[in-house]
Amino acid sequence: MTVRVLTGITTTGTPHLGNYAGAIRPAIAASRDPGVESFFFLADYHALIKSEDPQRIARSRLEIAATWLACGLDAQRVTFYRQSDIVEIPQLTWLLTCVTAKGLLNRAHAYKAAVDKNLAEAQDPDAGVNAGLYMYPVLMAADILAFGAHKVPVGRDQIQHIEMARDIGQRFNHLYGDAWRAVTGQSGEPLVLPEVHIDENVATLPGLDGRKMSKSYDNTIPLFASTAELKKLVMSIVTDSRAPGEPKDVEGSALFQLYQAFATSAQTAQMRQAYAEGIGWGDAKQRLFALVDETVAPMREQYAQLIGRPAQLEEILQEGARKARQHTAPLLDGLQRAVGLGGFQVAVAAVASSTDGAGVRLPQIKQYREADGRFHFKLVDGEGRLLLQGDGHASPRDCGQVIARLKREGAAALQEMEARTVGLLGERIGTLGEDLAGVEEIASALAQLVEGEA
Repeated sequence: MTVRVLTGITTTGTPHLGNYAGAIRPAIAASRDPGVESFFFLADYHALIKSEDPQRIARSRLEIAATWLACGLDAQRVTFYRQSDIVEIPQLTWLLTCVTAKGLLNRAHAYKAAVDKNLAEAQDPDAGVNAGLYMYPVLMAADILAFGAHKVPVGRDQIQHIEMARDIGQRFNHLYGDAWRAVTGQSGEPLVLPEVHIDENVATLPGLDGRKMSKSYDNTIPLFASTAELKKLVMSIVTDSRAPGEPKDVEGSALFQLYQAFATSAQTAQMRQAYAEGIGWGDAKQRLFALVDETVAPMREQYAQLIGRPAQLEEILQEGARKARQHTAPLLDGLQRAVGLGGFQVAVAAVASSTDGAGVRLPQIKQYREADGRFHFKLVDGEGRLLLQGDGHASPRDCGQVIARLKREGAAALQEMEARTVGLLGERIGTLGEDLAGVEEIASALAQLVEGEA
């Protein structure tokens, strides 16, 4: 079984060494597993919650897209897209919002932290809290559930994101599962619930001051800083006062931890020995600088090329969006019809099939729009088995006209053509279902459908 893994990257800053070692490098390595289907997205809707600076967000989107590609992400192998390019994400967010209990959102860590801070400062509990922050868990749930992700790798402090996505998805399935199965003819549940997958081996690198490398602490080393800037920053890493010749501890040494994150096991052993022999801090920093610069230099060059070619990045992300919407567009079509937002003809047919007095579901003709923008239909029997897959049309009107002809002219006008295609008075309209031997079952289903609608 192929495992679908989803990774989001918030576009509010410039990637640093900690991001590379802790998230970028392992995620790219995992994406090369033949048993993994990977989705990577720029979480630019998320960024709006954290920043009101349009230039910062725009620049961060560009830098982060270029960074992942420069670090080796294969856009041909994975689905790499911007969250804001997937129109179904906000649509699904609203559907999920309408089934999400307010009490669940009250317990979200980010919201609770903001409230606790306000209370500690004797302010109104919701001072400075916008609806985006409050609704953040629903948007995250939509990101995950839209693609049927099995795993969303997170640190232990982010477990709640996955748990809430599961809770919200489960509630939707409970309320609308039967309706979804009726209108789509599919089995199972509308939304795949993700597994809680904790990555216990996430590398956390120290920053210049020894604390966790973070933009919040202003102690980062940008991943693609110039050679001169990289050297300057490495040389500013805080160390203790032990002089050259004095043995030094590797435990708790920010310098050693940074070196280890980029070194081979043999190089790490050599540096450990050098610490024991009393290497000077200046020499140790020089070794770290040389190692990081050697690792980063080829990627830095590729990064600079990509930054200078925004049109190329745009093309890659648009192709990623097209691939992504092959999943989200059909899903949202089914979900919207399940909650009662489909076209009247489809809605009436669904109601008729689900309320048939004899308990037997009638055949249905379902209309939908594919990710390429074309309009299609399919004829399924009462069990949801595909009988006829209609060809694509430029407009819903054209698609509806073929369906009307099919119902009006019916079995007498149907004929099987070459390559398992189906014609109506000699004009191709679609293809046979995979397990059908001919058009006879289509004719029978049409007769039932027309009789049921009479």
